[in-house]
Amino acid sequence: MDRWFGGRTIAPGSGHKTRAEETSSMKSMLMTMPVVFALASAAVAQDPGEEFAAGREEYLAACAACHGENADGNGPIATMFKERVPDLRKIAAGNDGVFPTLEIFQIIDGRTGIRGHGAPMPLFGKRYKAELEDEIGPYGAEQVVRARVLELVLYLQSIQE
Repeated sequence: MDRWFGGRTIAPGSGHKTRAEETSSMKSMLMTMPVVFALASAAVAQDPGEEFAAGREEYLAACAACHGENADGNGPIATMFKERVPDLRKIAAGNDGVFPTLEIFQIIDGRTGIRGHGAPMPLFGKRYKAELEDEIGPYGAEQVVRARVLELVLYLQSIQE
């Protein structure tokens, strides 16, 4: 049986969700909201020295192998690439002193088509979402992905020289 959806008819098996599936996804998203607010509250209550601790942890886990522990582009596997791995401490300096927050977010996320330094960089948004989607649903996973990427971007902004 076809369904009417926003002015168009959607056939079964077309990849679109049923109302029950959408409701289930919405419930998953709503269940994650208290967690998001709790994390935001915890971030506000942190000591100033720990303001970017979550972003630094994310950086060390996901980026340091290539970019180095100090973000200088000299990570343990940096020599394996044809292109030089960028020094992430100099992003703003290479952009007239302005840190391009949205562009860096999109490069790290990787799902927008904007690719970083010659495109060997992993698609972190896709990878992070795949890790969580079965657990908390697509909407909840998307919120967590954006929070993780944003923490990383804010950390990178904080280490600019």
